[in-house]
Formats: sequence, structure tokens, C-alpha cells
Amino acid sequence: MTASVEARRDSVVRQLQRRLDLAFARMRGVHPRHCPVCDTTSWFAAFGHPPRNDARCCHCGALERHRLFMLYVTRTAFFAPDQRLLHFAPERQLSAHVRAAVGVYETADLDPALRVTHHINIEATGLPDAEYDRIICNHVLEHVNDAKALTEIFRLLKPGGRAILSTPVIEGWAQTYENPAITDPAGRKLHFGQHDHVRFFGRDIRDRIRAAGFALEEFAAVEPDVLAYGLNRGETLFIATRPAG
Repeated sequence: MTASVEARRDSVVRQLQRRLDLAFARMRGVHPRHCPVCDTTSWFAAFGHPPRNDARCCHCGALERHRLFMLYVTRTAFFAPDQRLLHFAPERQLSAHVRAAVGVYETADLDPALRVTHHINIEATGLPDAEYDRIICNHVLEHVNDAKALTEIFRLLKPGGRAILSTPVIEGWAQTYENPAITDPAGRKLHFGQHDHVRFFGRDIRDRIRAAGFALEEFAAVEPDVLAYGLNRGETLFIATRPAG
């Protein structure tokens, strides 16, 4: 295939994808849901590839994982005004809420084009030891060397500090699926679900988190919350605590 033909094909694919995204945004669910992020009740839109019904709040754009996060932090009083917090790859749906709930709110991302506090690699941040009371790391571990990232998160937390970790998990798989031979975007999308993912975690993600030294708790999407808030059944937040001792 010549470069010009490939370019035209890619352009057509992008146009079709934009049309599909617009169509998904217009698809409404059959049952109104409540969004705990913006505190509104409405019919949610479809989102994703393939599309998930009732996935996206039409008011604030919150997805299922954002709503699950908000339920957890609200119900557990996870944040406090005297805390210092670091938010990796900060989601716009959550940033304002978290910023208002803690004393010092810092953000981090590797992309130099983003407006964040720190342009750093989560695998080796260069930030001081035991600096943070709380860390948020949503849908990052599937993109990076998770062992290095978890070790770094452990180092950055104060003793007794806690991190919220979330990532896609295939609970039916005992072992995480990785293949270092898959390096091109098309291959990664085929194998791992997205062009920049490097693994699909299995239920052994718990062992991988504990291997970094963390104590582990979980908060899963169950009924009646799934129906009320439009959550993914069984989606789980992993609450990792650096032991105080």
C-alpha cells in the first residue's frame, strides 16, 4: 500500500470514527440515572468502542469509573483539608472536586503539552519520599510498567497514606496478559483493547499491588448502585495503603 493510499484510508477511518462518536453521544439510555459527580439525574449517553449504554453523563461527561470514584470518596470521607494529594493523569471530571477537598492539590503527567504541576514519568518521578497523604492513579497502570509505577507510588506516600488505583481488569483471568513482542499501536489495540495499552490485568492485579508493599482494600460496583448511577457491574477501585509501621 502506498503512503498516499494509506493516508486516504486513515482519513476516511477518522471521519467515520467522528460520525460514530456523534451517533453514540445521541444514543440515550432507557432509564434515568443519577450522576454523583455533578449531582444531576438524566438519561446518560452511550460511549466507547464498542458503545456502552448509559456510560456518559450528558451534563459533566463523567463515565462509570468517575461516578464509582465519587461514590467511594464521598461515602468514606477519603479526603481532608489538611492533606497533600498527587493526581496522576488528572481527569477533568474529577479535578475540581478533589482540589476543593484537600489542602494541596498537585497533578502529574508525562505529556509536556498538558497543564499539570509536574511533567514526570510515573515510573520514576524524582519527587521526594513520603510527600503525599493521598494519590490518585486512574487508568494509568495499563499504560506503563506497573511494578515500577506501584513501587514509586508506595515511595511517594507517607506512612499510612493511601492511593486510589483503577484500571481495566478481566476478573475471569487468573493471570495478567502481557506480550512484550506487541509494540505497534494496531497490535496493542487488537491484543490489549487500546493503541497505547500494554496489558490486560487479570485478577492477579491484587498480588501485583501487594508486591509493592501495600495493604489492599476494594470498592466494587454492586446493586443498587449499578442501576441508580449507571455503573459497570463489578468494576473495582483498589485502595492501596502504605502501612504506618
